[in-house]
Amino acid sequence: MFKLWLTQLGYLGQETLRGLRRGGWMNWAAISTVTVLLFLFGISLQTSWQVSGLLNQMGSRLEISLYLESGVSGQVLRPTIEEYPEVTTVQVVPKEQAWKELLQDLGQTDIDGATEDLGQNPLVDELKVSVGSAALVPSLAEKLARVPGIEEVTYLDEALRNLIQINQGFSQLSIVVIGLLTLTAIAVITTTIRLIVISRQQEIEVMQLVGATRLWIYMPFILQGITFGIVGALVSWGFLSGTRRFIQHLLTEQPNFLQVVSDGIRLSTGQVILLPLILVGFGSLVGLVGSLFAVQRFALK
Repeated sequence: MFKLWLTQLGYLGQETLRGLRRGGWMNWAAISTVTVLLFLFGISLQTSWQVSGLLNQMGSRLEISLYLESGVSGQVLRPTIEEYPEVTTVQVVPKEQAWKELLQDLGQTDIDGATEDLGQNPLVDELKVSVGSAALVPSLAEKLARVPGIEEVTYLDEALRNLIQINQGFSQLSIVVIGLLTLTAIAVITTTIRLIVISRQQEIEVMQLVGATRLWIYMPFILQGITFGIVGALVSWGFLSGTRRFIQHLLTEQPNFLQVVSDGIRLSTGQVILLPLILVGFGSLVGLVGSLFAVQRFALK
């Protein structure tokens, strides 16, 4: 039984390669179309992961500034803020420290004299709250604004929302482009496989006369379509890996801010492993669908 399976697999492999050789330049048309599709799909998926990582890194660096009401101590209010699950760290900036830093920035060296002129320190205590994820910042800021003793809550609201909106817009555009390219790739694979089937029509008729099943006859053509998808996935993965490494190399040689961005868009080990698997799976699916469309009309005769 095992030997029979090996013989059958060997036959399918030989027939698949034979069909690919007959495809000629049409094979490259199918593979190149799938490659472009999967490259753009991979760019979209990779960018989505990178923006999510950048948002999370921004969240770990992004601080919500809480300005307390006059007379409220930051040390007293700090335990209340730390109870929120979204909060990672809380730093207290006493008004004395803030006043000293402000006068130094203004070039004022006589701190005591400036304080006596105003009668008192006009500032209030401040709490700098770090959050684990940037997506949690807006909702947390609304909660903190309702805490008694907090007069004002500030954070980089506009920059954060713009980055999220750009990511959403890019995702929507990618869905449209990838959908159109998927239909194009399926159409090219269908045409390629159909031409190969037509060129071997006499052989197929002979196989039908000797009793070969339709599944056995048309399985090599289905495998050819899947091969187009797998080869396109591997080529696109190579392009994606090279592009990603080139961009990261450029960013690591730039100033500190861009180095922070480079760290944020770096893919995790799991994502690096998962990306080629997704590309191969999607490419195989596109090739399978295209080949099934190609052989359907002939198989139903």
